[in-house]
Amino acid sequence: MTPIAILILSLSMSTDAFAAAVGRGAAHRPTWPVALKWGLVFGIIEAITPLIGYALGSFAASYVQAIDHWIAFVLLALVGGHMIKESFEAPDAEEADTPKRGGPLGLVLTAIGTSIDAAAVGVGLAFIGVNIWVVAAAIGVSTFVLTTIGMLIGAAVGVRFGKKAELLGGIALISIGLIILGEHMGWLPGL
Repeated sequence: MTPIAILILSLSMSTDAFAAAVGRGAAHRPTWPVALKWGLVFGIIEAITPLIGYALGSFAASYVQAIDHWIAFVLLALVGGHMIKESFEAPDAEEADTPKRGGPLGLVLTAIGTSIDAAAVGVGLAFIGVNIWVVAAAIGVSTFVLTTIGMLIGAAVGVRFGKKAELLGGIALISIGLIILGEHMGWLPGL
C-alpha cells in the first residue's frame, strides 16, 4: 500500500471512534486529561484489532489466494457500507452518553465496539500482504488524534458532525476496496 492509501485507511478506521468521541464531548465538557485518556485507550485498541484480524487472515490466506482480492474488496465494502448506513441513523441517547455508566470498563468496551471493523479490515489486508505493523501504527495514531480532537470539539459541534465523518470514512473504505480489486484485476495500474 502507498503512504496515501495507508493515510486514507487509517483516517477511515478512526471515524467510528471520532463519532463516539464527538457524542461524548457533546454530552459532557471534557478536560484535556479526559480527552487524552479517551484518545489513548481508543488508539491502542484500534491499533491492536487489525493485528488480530491480520493474524487470522494470514492463517487463511494460503487457502484463498486465488480470490484474496475479492475477499479484501467484500470486507472493505461491507465495513464501509455499514459505516455509511450508521451515518444516516439518528444518534441515540446511549451513543451520546457512552460510557457514562461504565467508567473505565465502559470506555474499553466502547473502544472495542468501535474497532471491530478494524479487525475485519486486518483480515482483508492479510490477503494482499501489506506491512500490517505500519498500517496498525497509523490506525492507532490517527485514532488517538481524532478521538482526542473529537472529545474536545464535541460540545461545540454536536453529534451530527461525527455522523458526517463516519459517512466519509465509509466511502473511503469502499473506495480503497475498489482500488485493491481494480489493481488485482488489471483495471488500474498499481497505485
